[in-house]
Order: sequence, then C-alpha cells, then structure tokens
Amino acid sequence: MIKILKWGEVSPDEIFARFDPERDVSGVVSGIISDVRERGDEALFELTEKFDGAKLSSLEVSAEEIDEAIRLVEPDFIMILERAAENIRKFHTAQKRNSFVINDEDGVVMGQKVIPIEKVGLYVPGGTAAYPSTVLMDSIPAKIAGCPLVAMVTPPSKDGKVNPAILAAAKVAGIDKIYKVGGAQAIAALAYGTESVAKVDKIVGPGNAFVAEAKRQVFGTVSIDMIAGPSELLIVSDGETDPRHAAADLLSQAEHDKMASAVLVTDSAELAENVSAELERQIPLLERAEIARASIDNNGKIIVADDLAKVIEIANEIAPEHLELCVDSPFDYLDKIKNAGSVFMGRNCPEALGDYLAGPNHTLPTSGTARFSSPLSVDDFVKKTQYTYYTKEALARVAGDVAAFARKEGLTAHAKSATIRSED
Repeated sequence: MIKILKWGEVSPDEIFARFDPERDVSGVVSGIISDVRERGDEALFELTEKFDGAKLSSLEVSAEEIDEAIRLVEPDFIMILERAAENIRKFHTAQKRNSFVINDEDGVVMGQKVIPIEKVGLYVPGGTAAYPSTVLMDSIPAKIAGCPLVAMVTPPSKDGKVNPAILAAAKVAGIDKIYKVGGAQAIAALAYGTESVAKVDKIVGPGNAFVAEAKRQVFGTVSIDMIAGPSELLIVSDGETDPRHAAADLLSQAEHDKMASAVLVTDSAELAENVSAELERQIPLLERAEIARASIDNNGKIIVADDLAKVIEIANEIAPEHLELCVDSPFDYLDKIKNAGSVFMGRNCPEALGDYLAGPNHTLPTSGTARFSSPLSVDDFVKKTQYTYYTKEALARVAGDVAAFARKEGLTAHAKSATIRSED
C-alpha cells in the first residue's frame, strides 16, 4: 500500500527520499566497452547472441526488413504514428535557433553560427518493452536541427528481428541507419565505431542500468543527452481532483518498472485516503499489476501539506521528471513551478498524453536534475561557433585596453599580439 506522509509529522529526509538501486555495473560495462573497441563487429555478434539470444548474420536492418515491418503494423497505428510525428515536429520546429551577426560598430563584425551535429546515435530499448514513441521523440528534433546522419540502435528479439512498431516509427521519423544491437555494447559501438556501425558525435535515448553506465563511461569521447534514472511522476492537486483519475495517472507511471516513482502532493487528507483506496482497487486490474504493485509499495508516496503553497514548494524541491498540475486554473500556478521536466496542466491532461501524442518531448531530466537541466530539444542536436572580425583601424582603437588586461593577468605575449600591428 502506498505511504501517506504528513508534512511536519515526518522528517524532510523521508519526504524527499529517492529510490537508489545501489547496483554497481561499472566493471561489467567497462569490460564490454573494451571488448567492442578491440574486436568491433565480432564482439557485437557474440554479445548479441549472449544477451539477446539472437544469432545474426548482419547488424544493419535492411530496407526489406523495414518494408516487412510496415506491412505487419496495423494501418491505423501507422496513422497514429504520423499524427504524433506531426505534433512533435510542430512543437520542436518552434525551438530552432538562428545564427546572428552584430555589426553596429565601424570595422567590427561579431556573430554566432548554429551548426547541426553531424552524426547522432539514438538508443531505443527493446526486448519486453518496445517504445516507438521514443523513436519519434528522440529523432525528430535531430532531423529538425538538420543532422546529416541519425543512426538508431535497438536490441533484436531472439529471432533476430526488430519489433515492427519500432521500425515503423523509424520510417515515419526518417531515420537514416538502424542497427540490431542493444545494451552497453550498442553504446560502445556508437561511441567508437565498428566495421558496420559508424562512430557518432552524440548519443541520446533511454536504457537500463547498463546503457546508462555505458553512456556515462563514453561521455567525453562523445556527447550524451543525460544519465536517466527511474521514471517519475508527481501530481500536485487540491482536494477537487477525482481520486480515480489521480490513481490511474499514478499507475500509468508505476507500470513502467519496479523502480518508477509515483507521488501525489496535496493539501487534502481526504483526497489522500481516497486515492490510496483507489490504487488498491485499480492495481489488481492491470496487466502489469506485479510491476505497478512493487513501484507503488516501494517508491510511491502521498504527501499531505497544509496548503497549496506548501504543496508547490515541496514539488519544486523534488524537481520531478513529470508534474501534473491538477487544479482548476493551472495557468495561475505555472510561474510558481520552478523545477520540473514537463508540466501537464489542469485536470484533463494526463502524463500519458505527453508520452505519445501532444508534441512536447518525453525525454526528460530525472532524479531531481530538473533543477538544472531541460527536456531533450532541438538545442541538443546543434552546436554554436562564434566568430569575430576587426579591421586594422578597429583593433587600434582597443589594442591598449586588450594589452592592459593581458598584463594584469601576467600574459605579456598576449599584450604584444594586440599592440604589434599598431607598431607596424
């Protein structure tokens, strides 16, 4: 049963405690990365057979395999993928940055170029969980940014095939290359390259503890989006929310995995009790009841505070991945939400809407990192290069200041480089 905690009656440590899996896989992952670096494709074939039970003859998904997947997926679902992709494109197109030039002083030109990252790798989980939504969310912003190569890696099933829904989403998104490899070995392949898998410049996408650790270890060789922890939902609510709706939303998060975190923060003790009872009614009805039960019992909590101001203060301290603002006038409170990956406004905006169809990204900061980081966006797939131009006359006007600054730092060669042109 979910824990109900009353603010002021329990310690803040209990209120703000997060689940810590305490599983160190760094040694195993380090060995896998070294193996892939040394043996390339040979290691990928062996590790795929070992971990996924698939004996492959090639790593890249062929055009014929993609066409076969499209035939296997229901036409109605293809239409849903296309509708979701359209919404994602609309939202992320608005994020595009423009290069700029400043030329408001005689003889001086400054500017910044926005340049797409050349090669991007996308990790998509496979196996028992297939997430075509992740394919769309993580690749479409890269395409909008103008990245020339977007390559996807995903583990195959035992028959050596990729889930058809994953391939259908990749087709809709316009992904350039798809490889049948998963786990830490896929991250290593993207980071260092093999005979079949091209080395990329950035890796994005969620995965299990091995994937997260692999991303941590290759960071610096390549860029990454984030180190994602267990998924989180926090509901901010007054006492007017239907407890059936709140319970259903909490369980939509809890069914992800046993480490997921589902939290309700409210100013209503009555709502807390009613949601707890509703969770007990709904959990046995779920297909993934065992997973949801473990998540709710071990990581779920309902926090009761005295008023909505304290509720929002608690939410900001937790800094959740997803935040549902379940009040009648949510825009009155939006500016008060300082730390959250994605906010779902009002009583009719379940987090699942954002997972699949609305358009804002569902790859979000977890584990409290919403205090300083942001959802995946077009910005993640571009880099900026700045430039400066001075004429001889423009340099002469400021050379003395540059030299004085340089000498203050004890760098006399810097000073000389600024003044020598005037000496000419």
